Amino acid sequence: MFCRGEDGYHFNIKMVNPTTAEETNKKVSCMNFYAYRLMIRLDVDNHLLRYRRLFQQYCVDMYVKVETERLNFIRFNQSKLRSDEYIHLRDAIATEGHAANIGFLTILPATYVGSPRHMHEYAQDAMTYVRNYGRPDLFITFTCNPKLPEITNLLLSGQTSSDRPDITARVNTRTKWWTIY
Repeated sequence: MFCRGEDGYHFNIKMVNPTTAEETNKKVSCMNFYAYRLMIRLDVDNHLLRYRRLFQQYCVDMYVKVETERLNFIRFNQSKLRSDEYIHLRDAIATEGHAANIGFLTILPATYVGSPRHMHEYAQDAMTYVRNYGRPDLFITFTCNPKLPEITNLLLSGQTSSDRPDITARVNTRTKWWTIY
């Protein structure tokens, strides 16, 4: 995919001030690096967008790198996240088991999407909605026509809408017309 030997992401990439073109002390995050790499630009041919299914595999692999960086930040900054102040966790360790039997403990905050604490908050929110408004009586689904001009105009030659799910998702979220049956 990178026949010219372009560098990938590493932790020591410095941000560059766009006005002076000088490096700053801040570092580029993994998410910003790959968002820039996947961006569609009119004046530059992004060869990654031409790889069809391989492009999708590349996106999945880079997403895993982004999530790994986020998890490493949480793991190495437990003191900054004040994870030692979680009262319920401390009580569970004191009453249910021996702290010596537990390995290195990393607590995922509720802000980490997909963590047990995050899912618990969603479940609590759902129960609150049901308590206040009653059971839901509509199930609404949204569909997208892959032959919409907004999608087909952005496809490169030889591509289908299944080759570029990024365009389909972007057009689907921008579309203001919905039909409820």
